[in-house]
Amino acid sequence: MSGTGLRLETITPANVDAALGLRVHPEQTDNVAPVATSLAEAYAYGETAWPRAIYDGDELVGFLMAFVDIRWNAEKDPEDRRSGLWRLNIGAAHQGMGYGRFAVEAVREELRRRGASQLYVSWHQGEHGPGEFYRRLGFRETGELAGDQAVGVLAI
Repeated sequence: MSGTGLRLETITPANVDAALGLRVHPEQTDNVAPVATSLAEAYAYGETAWPRAIYDGDELVGFLMAFVDIRWNAEKDPEDRRSGLWRLNIGAAHQGMGYGRFAVEAVREELRRRGASQLYVSWHQGEHGPGEFYRRLGFRETGELAGDQAVGVLAI
């Protein structure tokens, strides 16, 4: 990771094809939806979704999508509104280079700017799941499940 050219970019007609072509390691495909699914969900969820391409210089290295101020479990607690990281796809050739850490910090900063105090994430558990990555970044498991995924939270 060069660090000097790291940035997030809005998905536009100029970069959408590159974003759609982004691929994670084959053993991770069951852990994270493809970018196409995320962009469809971003369209459907409107302003509560925050999709961004991750660049290092001119090279697309990943994709993230945050969620902002959604009702988490309205049946149990109508006041429980949360924000966090919805998707993180780092290209197979770019993993282990700090781009995931950059992405989490960028979402943390965006949510801080919007007034959030906590950043949530959920992940598939298992051999190729990203749980250890999130724990190393300081996320603590809440004990909740989102479907079959563990839920973690990080103070902003």
